Amino acid sequence: MIQGESLEFPVRANHLELRVRVGKTVHRRRSKHQTIEVVDTLPFGRLLLLDGHIQLTELDEACYHEALVQIPLLSLDRPERALVVGGGDGGVLREICRCRTIRHVDLVEIDAEVIEVCREHLPSLSAGAFDDPRVRVHVADAFPFVKSGLEPYDLIVVDCTDVYEDEEGSLSEPLFTDEFYTDLLRLLTDRGIVVTQADNPVFCPYALHSTETIFQRVFPKSGHYHAAVPSFGGFSAFCWGSKGAEPSRTWPPSAAGAGLKALTPEAWAYAFSALPF
Repeated sequence: MIQGESLEFPVRANHLELRVRVGKTVHRRRSKHQTIEVVDTLPFGRLLLLDGHIQLTELDEACYHEALVQIPLLSLDRPERALVVGGGDGGVLREICRCRTIRHVDLVEIDAEVIEVCREHLPSLSAGAFDDPRVRVHVADAFPFVKSGLEPYDLIVVDCTDVYEDEEGSLSEPLFTDEFYTDLLRLLTDRGIVVTQADNPVFCPYALHSTETIFQRVFPKSGHYHAAVPSFGGFSAFCWGSKGAEPSRTWPPSAAGAGLKALTPEAWAYAFSALPF
């Protein structure tokens, strides 16, 4: 992509797109699984795209990653083990590694080249978390990984790509099934929480509805919350499930010392409020 050109990426298929001016294309490659692009832009800073779909930007990645991880994580009492499904950019891993009581993290990412590209061109995303001795990285398909898993987790974060409207053969399709989440339920401790991103709840409400329907069938307790993420078209939804635990709806005392950038007491309260649309 040439400097000064416009980059368009979809928020909802071809019905709604965002357009940004490109500073330069930092890196582009085709891996075994997908096209990986890192691009510099004026409004969002550096951003990551997979197969032309926005995954994160430097400007607002903390809005997404802190809401996804810290709302359930800070609601748990001294969590020790965590599992990350996807998340090869390292943002989820960074947030989990902030927690001092965590002693083991498994990250399962199907595309090793996403990890490689992000470590080189977006190092602030992981902030050294890939080198944390508590972390074990598994380059593997998450579906069989969780099927054969035996050790329980207090927190399971699913940070996979969306199943995009009007597109077939998504890498993540097997992860949006009852079977996959039933396996995660088996791997969850009695006090633990599973959380996944659930797309834009305003422009893609069907994604949240579909995911929440699965969670209601599989988990004894489930729900959702949301966060403001400008590069995702304004919002991102998150579904959670558990055997009985639930995310705190109020700002926990432990959050004050967590070094959060985007997740304020006001943002935490907003996460559980009704959307104005």
